[in-house]
Amino acid sequence: MPASGVSAAAIAARLHAAGLPTRVEEHARFTSVEADVPESLPADSWREALEVVAQADRFGLLATSLGDRTLWAVIHKAVPATGDVGGPSHQQ
Repeated sequence: MPASGVSAAAIAARLHAAGLPTRVEEHARFTSVEADVPESLPADSWREALEVVAQADRFGLLATSLGDRTLWAVIHKAVPATGDVGGPSHQQ
C-alpha cells in the first residue's frame, strides 16, 4: 500500500473511532477519505475530526441543501523524481 494509503487508513481509523462512518478510495494521484457527519455530532467529536483531517494535504466539508454533510480529506501520492535520465551527462 502506498504511503498515502497508509496515512489515509490512519485518518479513517481515527474518524471511525470518533463515531463517523468512513470510506477510503485510491485514485491515480491521491488517496481520499470521506466520512458522513451526523447532524447530532457532539462538539468534542467535531474537534477530534478536524484535528484528524488537518493532517491531510487538503480537507473540507461538503454540505447539501438536504442536510447531508460529508467531511473529506485528500492525501497526495508522491511523484518519483526522474531527474535528467539519459541526458547530456549520460552520453559517451
